[in-house]
Amino acid sequence: MLSRASKYAILSTLYLAEHSSKEKKMSVKKIAEEIDVPSPFLAKLFQQLVHAKIISSVKGPNGGFYITKKNGEKSVCDIIENIDGLNKLNECFLGLNECDGENPCPVHFIVEPFKRNILGKFRDKTILEFSKEVADNGRFLTLKHLDFE
Repeated sequence: MLSRASKYAILSTLYLAEHSSKEKKMSVKKIAEEIDVPSPFLAKLFQQLVHAKIISSVKGPNGGFYITKKNGEKSVCDIIENIDGLNKLNECFLGLNECDGENPCPVHFIVEPFKRNILGKFRDKTILEFSKEVADNGRFLTLKHLDFE
């Protein structure tokens, strides 16, 4: 349903929301290491996110990326729209070219309510609300630091 790029953009933005501020900027390399994504790929995504004012950045020796309160008012849907466009969320679950209420695929009426619900939650919750929920509920943005042995 979401591209790898959108998934990485969401993860990295939520990570920034939880761990950065105007006073505590983060490098792409550090974020990529923490959430276990390729650094060059994340750098390209960050260019798009900065241009869309979803995250902020400062260049130079004390530079880096961070989330402002204004950035944090954007939604996860804004991230997806910027990276993939909303068509990605509206695509047919089975991959058919034409699938809607008039020309439904075999699972259209099962999947459609879930897609609407997910899109609504992505649209209605801000990045800061989402980030707070992640932290408050002990959810993980990466499993990298967990010991499964």
